[in-house]
Amino acid sequence: MITEAQLVEMIKAARAETKQRKFKQSFEVIMTFKDIDVKKGFAINEVVQLPKTSSPAAVCVMATGDMSVKAKAAKADAVIGTEDLDKFASNKRESRKFINKYDFFLADTKIMPVVGKVLGQLLGPRGKMPVPVPYDAPIESFLQRFRSSIKVRVRSSLSLSCKFGDESMDDADLAINAHAIINAVEKKLPNGEKNIRRIMIKTTMGKPAKQIQEVKKKFA
Repeated sequence: MITEAQLVEMIKAARAETKQRKFKQSFEVIMTFKDIDVKKGFAINEVVQLPKTSSPAAVCVMATGDMSVKAKAAKADAVIGTEDLDKFASNKRESRKFINKYDFFLADTKIMPVVGKVLGQLLGPRGKMPVPVPYDAPIESFLQRFRSSIKVRVRSSLSLSCKFGDESMDDADLAINAHAIINAVEKKLPNGEKNIRRIMIKTTMGKPAKQIQEVKKKFA
């Protein structure tokens, strides 16, 4: 398993490969795999909670009644009910625009059938189907968890790339996040770290940082 210290060195190298831009660049971890038969339906679809965050994920809550009130009080990025869902049913274009605004969706179990009927065909392929929330569950806790989470998704491919922070964050905090993602992915691989060919770190517009020698030996 790659260490946080090794990741810090890779993050420093990625910064050195990056030119200043007029926007805040993200950091991405790239993983390539080996000895996996993608024809057998290899896929990873995980929600990973990041220990350190600078930009909370956008979370939309689909609910009515008490849960809707509590979600609004907890400052969810958006709270919609059945009336809003009915409007989306007749306007696919607006539905797509709406879905693209948010990273995660949470839904009251009572209206999940409506959500599936109206938006299921759009949410499913994007890996954004709502997480069901029981009517008496603490929606505040759900929001707190998902605001600090990212979706790690790969389907029938031997590589993945996902963001884990931005250039405003400390190298140590970025390394902690990258380590959490790599650890979560490793647990989903058929043979764990033996299936990892290479790990790289890059910024949005930068070049992938080459792995330090110790990492090369372990994952080559």
